[in-house]
Amino acid sequence: MPSTIRRIRRAGLRIGLHGDWYLYLLAAGIGLLMGVVATLFLAPLRKIETLESALNPAVIWTLVLLGPALGGLLVGLARRWINAPYIGPGVTTVIYGVLRQRGRLRMRVGVQKWICSTLTIGSGGSAGAEGPIVTIGSVLGSSIGRLLGVNTQNMTTLLGCGAAAGIAAVFNAPIAGVLFVMEILLRDFSLRTFTPIVISAVVASASIQGILHDEAIFQIGGDFISMEGDFRMVYMPAYILLGLACGVIGVVFIRGLNYSSRLASGIPGPTWLRPMVGGLLLAVLGLVSLLILGPQLPAFYGNGYPEVAELLSPGQYETSSETQAMGPLLLLLAGMLAFKLVGTCVTIGSGGAGGMFAPSLMMGALIGGLLGLGLEWVGLLEHGTPARFALVGMAAMVASVTHAPLTGILIVYELTRHYQIILPLMLAAVVATIVARWLCRDSIYSARLREAGIRLGGAGDLTILSRLTVQDLILEDPQTIPLRSSAAALVEQAEHGGAGDFVVLDESGEYCGMVTDNDLKAALMFREAIPLLQVSELQRTDLPIITPDETLDVVLEKFSKSDVDALPVLIDGDPLRVSGLITRNRLMKRYQAALDLDNA
Repeated sequence: MPSTIRRIRRAGLRIGLHGDWYLYLLAAGIGLLMGVVATLFLAPLRKIETLESALNPAVIWTLVLLGPALGGLLVGLARRWINAPYIGPGVTTVIYGVLRQRGRLRMRVGVQKWICSTLTIGSGGSAGAEGPIVTIGSVLGSSIGRLLGVNTQNMTTLLGCGAAAGIAAVFNAPIAGVLFVMEILLRDFSLRTFTPIVISAVVASASIQGILHDEAIFQIGGDFISMEGDFRMVYMPAYILLGLACGVIGVVFIRGLNYSSRLASGIPGPTWLRPMVGGLLLAVLGLVSLLILGPQLPAFYGNGYPEVAELLSPGQYETSSETQAMGPLLLLLAGMLAFKLVGTCVTIGSGGAGGMFAPSLMMGALIGGLLGLGLEWVGLLEHGTPARFALVGMAAMVASVTHAPLTGILIVYELTRHYQIILPLMLAAVVATIVARWLCRDSIYSARLREAGIRLGGAGDLTILSRLTVQDLILEDPQTIPLRSSAAALVEQAEHGGAGDFVVLDESGEYCGMVTDNDLKAALMFREAIPLLQVSELQRTDLPIITPDETLDVVLEKFSKSDVDALPVLIDGDPLRVSGLITRNRLMKRYQAALDLDNA
């Protein structure tokens, strides 16, 4: 298959097509496939929502109390049977794949995520469908790249095509899908990456509209669209306050999810039972809801999109025109917010599968509705405005938990496509992001990555270095010295060969350590001691070693910790045989060449 692709590329070059033209065809194909995949993924979830709307009270009690635990048990069993690498929630796993696995995601990661997220959301778990569809799309793009034998750079581009297509298909928001991939997953805004991802997102959005003939996950009601009013300067303090509130609660959500994950990791017994424990805890919250509100499915169960649509309807706030009716409604919204936050932490933290976008959108809508309703109560806002604040709160909350304001702004803007709302969206989202970053340096995705020893740096440098591996460099031939040699023999070899860094080998030719140029210079300052020293006394055994498949951002980090000019690269598959030396100089020259190519 790779040879077929090379022949196709050469044929395209002969007729004057750009070298990466075939990526555009692949991007369009991935977008079309993701339209179908998203339809298949959403179909059972929609069917479950339809069935739940017609349940009798006895069945509702049974589902609320037993559904999450049963779903958690099935999720645990599916995770056990489909053994796939797990770093964290779906998007976190994808980011890890980009940074540490050169964009190579195994097919079983997508299969496991599909099954587990359907079981989690369908049984009432508080999670969303967008995180899983991002993972599924990323796996699809990566699998196509592996099948065709593309290089590392194009592999991550195809992975991004699948992820953007998933977001575009689920939200019917192609622009947001593109920005989500560029801002969160790849952290790469180069034109070479941008173009195929745009193509994939547009094709996916168009294909799912042609299949489903609607607005994908949920629609904004006509009463919201026709609501009069626009951004006014007098409302600016209120939107800033909304951004502050979403920033603070976003940090509470991030830390609550990390705390619940740590608690779940300490639960005794098999790991596959932990999602069931989370389901039982969620059922306790469901029982409280049933006792207070009666036999109806709790609003914090599932993805929460029907409740979001209600919060965006101005008619839902009409009962608040009487002051005495506002108090209970405020308490109801505050209770829903607390239960949604805790329910999501319990579901995802215990090992349930699903995305964080949907819970974030619902919590943002609740925060906006609460603030708007409270300001209306004291006479600072006109009647009906809480629905507008609920929409702005959605963008602010997404921006807060992801530290990605552009994604939050565009996802919510594309739901309405009303330019009147863009100014408050931008203001609240930026304020929320500033507050969240000030209070917590990690987003909901990067917190798990930091625990795994991965730090997200600047977009350009990190992206280029993480796309390249040691195999992309020309290594220096290693100068070797036997472990039992004398220091005098080492000095003599250095003077004749001109080398400064030596790889020390034992009797069987296996790697023992290194004598670096700095170590040799330090020894030469006391030449009278050279005849008395052995190589074993000069060598360093604490230096990190490099494997051929490591990415250059990892290698650069090892250099920074070691403060040496060269490190040994071991033969692939043989952990004790040295194939060459990688130097800082060659690494930086390769980086500069890639940077020049990327900016061309």
